[in-house]
This record gives sequence, structure tokens and C-alpha cells, in this order.
Amino acid sequence: MDTNQENLLRRAIELARTAREAGDPPFGSLLADADGTVLVEFRNTVLTDGDITAHPELKAARWAARELDPATAATTTMYTSTQPCPMCAGAIDRSGLGRVVFALSGEQLAALKPGGFAGFRLEGPALTEEATAVVDGYYN
Repeated sequence: MDTNQENLLRRAIELARTAREAGDPPFGSLLADADGTVLVEFRNTVLTDGDITAHPELKAARWAARELDPATAATTTMYTSTQPCPMCAGAIDRSGLGRVVFALSGEQLAALKPGGFAGFRLEGPALTEEATAVVDGYYN
């Protein structure tokens, strides 16, 4: 990682600090183009917005999907204070971003976050033939 990339990651950490100071969970992200120019930056606002999906990584992915063509999105890098959660990772994948650089891993975050989330039970697959009939051919 070069000095410019380290500075971009430090900016994401600063955005996390800003989120914490505002009373939100401490997460921040930014999206940079291929030259390292910051295109957009966000901080977590789940509490101040009353929106459990207001993660900065999700905001950046949604912005990219709206504002960038696929070829441009593929050349971008997201710098984020913590490894994206599964919700955000899905959005990043679908938005076509090219790369993600994070400071804290999910495992490191979990060690700092006693208790975590309650979790849920996942069941399936079920009624696969019926579900397949609805989806089959859509992606062709």
C-alpha cells in the first residue's frame, strides 16, 4: 500500500471517528477513482437517521450504482474503516466496484464488540421448483 492509499484509508478512519462523535456506530468509507481522487465519502448514520441500513459502505455502493457507468465503477476502490458486513458486501458486489481496502477485519471488530447480534435461523431451500420457474430465464 502506497502513501496515498494509506491516506485514503486514514480518511475513512477519520469518518468513523466523526460518526462516533455524532453518536453513531464508528464506521466510515469513501470511494476513490483509479487516480486516487475521492468521489464520495460517507459515515455511519444508523442512529441519527433511524435507519439500520445507513452503513457508509452501502451508501457508497448505492451512489456508485446510480452515478457511475459499469466500466468506471470497476476501476474504483472503496476505502473503509472496517471490513464490510454481509449486507454491504452484497451491495458492493452488485454495484460493480473494483476493490475494497479496509482497516479492521470483521474478526477484529467482533473481538471489540461483546455480545454481537442475536442472530437468526436460516431455513431452506424449499419449494425450489416453484421458485425456479419464476427466476428461470430472467438473467439470460
